[in-house]
Amino acid sequence: MSRAQDIADRVEAFVRQVVVPYERDPRCGTHGPSDDLLHEMRAKARAAGVLTPHVLADGSHLTQRETAIVLIRSGLSPLGPLAVNTMAPDEGNMYLLGKVGTPAQKQKFLAPLVAGDVRSAFFMTEPASENGAGSDPSMMQSTAEFDGTHWVVNGRKAFITGADGARVGIVMAKSTDGACMFLVDLPDPAITIERVLKTIDSSMPGGHSIVRIENLRVPPEQMLGQSGEGFKYAQVRLSPARLSHCMRWLGSCIRANEIAVDYANRRQAFGKALIDHEGIGFMLADNLIELKQCELMIDWCAGVLDGGSLGTAESSMAKVAVSEALMHIADRCVQVMGGTGVSQDTIVEQVFREIRAFRIYDGPTEVHKFSLAKKIKRDWKAALI
Repeated sequence: MSRAQDIADRVEAFVRQVVVPYERDPRCGTHGPSDDLLHEMRAKARAAGVLTPHVLADGSHLTQRETAIVLIRSGLSPLGPLAVNTMAPDEGNMYLLGKVGTPAQKQKFLAPLVAGDVRSAFFMTEPASENGAGSDPSMMQSTAEFDGTHWVVNGRKAFITGADGARVGIVMAKSTDGACMFLVDLPDPAITIERVLKTIDSSMPGGHSIVRIENLRVPPEQMLGQSGEGFKYAQVRLSPARLSHCMRWLGSCIRANEIAVDYANRRQAFGKALIDHEGIGFMLADNLIELKQCELMIDWCAGVLDGGSLGTAESSMAKVAVSEALMHIADRCVQVMGGTGVSQDTIVEQVFREIRAFRIYDGPTEVHKFSLAKKIKRDWKAALI
């Protein structure tokens, strides 16, 4: 772990010293930081040697347990993962391409992502109004047909993070064989952003978009794997991406708790510091306990993934446990700080909003529990045989 600790220490120093001052930058808007701000921060990260720190110089990745150490530190500011290029969806897309992309695909699509020169988007979720794929990807409505020279993709997508301004896209659609994944250059005239949604969170460049895809032509060499293998590749991406969200947002909650602790020790009420009032002190004690529980849950699940397992059930458990605990932590930080906690004078208010959205990202808590309940039933039946 020494190499990861060294990288993490450098990432933390960069985030605290260079990135944190950007938190009040007017280029941080309701649909996320501007690309101008993004590239400015990444230039500084590149100069400091902390850009894309989880991918080593030879193209290999840190282990998941090592990645956790680094990504938690990158999350100490909501802008940190953007600045050092560990943010979703790019981080998950880089992982997927690194695992299953061909050499040509890696050169064309992965290399610019690792270099931090471009952003990407993952086009899977579809509008609920059209009964499209969401938490249940088997409901995929977008289609892909081969016309003899190209795959032709049609459909609508919803809540596509970072689509506005992305240069690399991974599009999911179904052929007669099943789900497929396609790599696409963006922008493309066949892909239209209908609108960028106004959402509770504001940390991701480009926001979340409703997108229409009309007769998108993709050459065969830009399909990931084979026709019908899309769900298999989605599973490769799924568990690490869930866990990476946990890592980054744990970092943000560590920082929010630091701010709340500082406030509680400085603020006086009823003749003593807030921390000395049992109601406040106990909330911060609960935060300390749950922060450690989140760290341990992440480390446990990362170890499972490092052991070669897909970690589907384990990542569901980690995602539920960590997202729910972080919601409690962020809420207590707001409560401890009172009016200041709901103001934008600190990042505590933003972290609270982001964590609320995180409980939906990569599957709502209830979907993961539903999946785990089905596993419990399968395991029970298997034990009877």
